Amino acid sequence: MSFGAPGSPPPPQPHPQPFPQPGPATYQVPRQGHPYPGGPFHAAPPVPHGVLRSPKGLATALTWLLGAAAVAHLFSAGAGAYERSWLQGFAGNTHFDDLEFGVSPALTILAGLLQLLTVLPTVVVFIIWFHRVRSNGGIFRPDAFTLGSGWAIGAWFVPVANLFLPCRIALQTWRASTQRGPDGSDRTEPATLPASWWVVWVLAAIAGRVFSRIYMEADTVDELLAAGLLGVAADLVTVIAGVLAILFVRRLTAMQHTMATEGPYARA
Repeated sequence: MSFGAPGSPPPPQPHPQPFPQPGPATYQVPRQGHPYPGGPFHAAPPVPHGVLRSPKGLATALTWLLGAAAVAHLFSAGAGAYERSWLQGFAGNTHFDDLEFGVSPALTILAGLLQLLTVLPTVVVFIIWFHRVRSNGGIFRPDAFTLGSGWAIGAWFVPVANLFLPCRIALQTWRASTQRGPDGSDRTEPATLPASWWVVWVLAAIAGRVFSRIYMEADTVDELLAAGLLGVAADLVTVIAGVLAILFVRRLTAMQHTMATEGPYARA
């Protein structure tokens, strides 16, 4: 691709490089030191290398999995609320071992199985999608990242660091997937969505862990009631996090599709 000298009529927009069907395609940007199409001279970003891989299929599967996981947690919240109403029929100092087995414990067990069946595949597909969009972001704009693409996987498994590193990678990928202005100027897409998703998800994860510990150590009805209230709250917050995750996945995937099909510059 070539560009005219400064002051000459602006050349046509570069031909977009769409996501491959089904294989990857090389992503191209202007050569260093040449003016951007349709506007004044700007220093070109570092020229990326690599191939794009579409995240659309993974995003579709992930949307369904996140939805199923959210429904499972909503069912768990309902089961927890029913269990609390059932427990209120016993004296507060009644020991757990003296409770009669009934519908409520069965619903609780079923809710746990549904969560296990939905959450595990969701986590696996999410990490694969997360690595895919991070790799694409490194092709779109390699200077936007402070960590290698492998951290899109590894960051989730490092204690303590997994509370903030994935968020940093998500925000950097979000920025790298934002088109520049028609004149090549840098633009910022508001990152409210990924930031909100991350905050709510961390709150849900912390609440879920605290609930599990308190629930496992509870011996009396009063202790089970207190743990159950926290469990219902944790499930509802997790549902909200799931909805925000769906919106984040769909929005970032759409941004990368636009970058791949229309090029790195927004239309005037």
